[in-house]
Amino acid sequence: MRIIHTSDWHLGRSLYGRKRYEEYEAFLDWLAALLAEEKIDVLLVAGDIFDNTAPSNRSQELYYQFLCRVAESSCRHVIITAGNHDSPSFLNAPRALLRHLHIYVVGNIGDQVDDEVLVLEDQQGHPGLIVCAIPYLRDRDIRSVEAGETVEDKDRKLLEGVRDHYARICSRAEEIQAQLETVVPIVAMGHLFAAGGSTVEGDGVRELYVGSMAHVAADIFPHSIDYLALGHLHSAQIVGGQEKYRYSGAPLPMGFGETFRTKTVVKLELCEDKIRIDLIPVPLFQKLQRIQGNWQQIEEQLQVLKSEQTGAWLEIIYEGTEIISDLREKLDEAVKGCDMEILRVNNKRVWDREMSLIGQGEMLSELDVKEVFGRCLDAHEVPEDQREELRLVYDEVIAALDLADWLAE
Repeated sequence: MRIIHTSDWHLGRSLYGRKRYEEYEAFLDWLAALLAEEKIDVLLVAGDIFDNTAPSNRSQELYYQFLCRVAESSCRHVIITAGNHDSPSFLNAPRALLRHLHIYVVGNIGDQVDDEVLVLEDQQGHPGLIVCAIPYLRDRDIRSVEAGETVEDKDRKLLEGVRDHYARICSRAEEIQAQLETVVPIVAMGHLFAAGGSTVEGDGVRELYVGSMAHVAADIFPHSIDYLALGHLHSAQIVGGQEKYRYSGAPLPMGFGETFRTKTVVKLELCEDKIRIDLIPVPLFQKLQRIQGNWQQIEEQLQVLKSEQTGAWLEIIYEGTEIISDLREKLDEAVKGCDMEILRVNNKRVWDREMSLIGQGEMLSELDVKEVFGRCLDAHEVPEDQREELRLVYDEVIAALDLADWLAE
C-alpha cells in the first residue's frame, strides 16, 4: 500500500491580516494531483485541518471540495484526526456520511476503543493496514483534576494519560493484528508536542498544555507501531532519532521565520515487512521574504526584488540607528507600482526605545498575545515576584479559550 502523511493545513489562516485562500486552494489541487500521480491508497491527515474552531465558509468549501475530489480518485481511504485548532464537533458532524466515501474522521477520543482503530483493505479487498487514528488528546479527556495539585502533578498526570491512551489503542490494534492471516502493519496517528521537537520563530506553533507543557518522549509510544504519523509541529522532522516516528510539517510556511524551509508531505510504501519513507517537497505557492538592515540595505534589497518581479509578501525589519518616523510611508513608496506587498514592518529603533508600549510602526495584530501581556506587566510595573503566577493564570485562560469548542451546541 502507498500512503501520504500530511498535517497542519490550517485552512483559513491569515498572515498579518492577509488571507491565504489562493495558496490553500493551490496546495489542495497539488495534493489531489499527487495522490492520483503516485497511485496513493491512503491519505493520513494528522490534525489542525482548520486554523480555528469556527472555520469560514470558504475554508469549509475548500475542505469538502477536496474530499469529494479524493473520493473520486484512486485513493481508497482518507483518515482525518483533529488537532488542537480544530472543533471536534464540527469535524465529527458529517462523519457518518463521509464514511460511505471511505473518509474516516476522528474528532475526539470515543467511548469505545474501536472508534480509533481502523482496518483498511488493500486493492484486493484484504486487510492491508491497521490505523490507530488518535486525535489531539485534550487535557480534560486524559487527566483527572484533584484539589491542591501542583504544576508538576498536572504534567505527570498528563504524560501518564497520553501513555495510557496510546497503550490502550495500540493494544487493541495488536489484538486485531494477531487474528489476521497475514502480517499487517500498524500505523498510529497523533497530534502532540514531542520532546526534542524543533520550532522556529513565527511558525505559529502553540504550546498544548499549561505548566512545563508536557512534551512527550519517544519512549511513550508502544513498540508495535510500524510508523507514527504526527501533527502539530510545523517543520518536518523525526522524533527521538527514529526514522519511523515523523512530523510531516505544515505544507505552507506559517510565517516569515520559515522562509527558507522546504515544506513536505511524507510518502510511505509498504512492501512486505519493510516501509520505504520518502519526503515529497511541496511547491511554494506564495513567496515570503524577510528583509532587514538599515535604510540603505533595505532599499537595495527592495530594488533587487522589484527587478526579479517575485510578487513576494514582505516582512521589513528596520535595524538602522537613525529614527525614521515615517518608515511605513517610505516603504510603501518604495514598492509602489510593483507586485510586492508589505505585510509587516518591525521598526527596531522604535521597539528598543519604547519596549513597554505598542511602538510606532507596529500594529496590535502583529504581536503575540503573550508579548502583549508581558508589555502590560511592564507598563504597570508589576513586581517580578508576582509575575510567574500571573503568567500561569493568563496561560490557563488563553488555553481555555483556544480549546473551547464553539460549535459544540
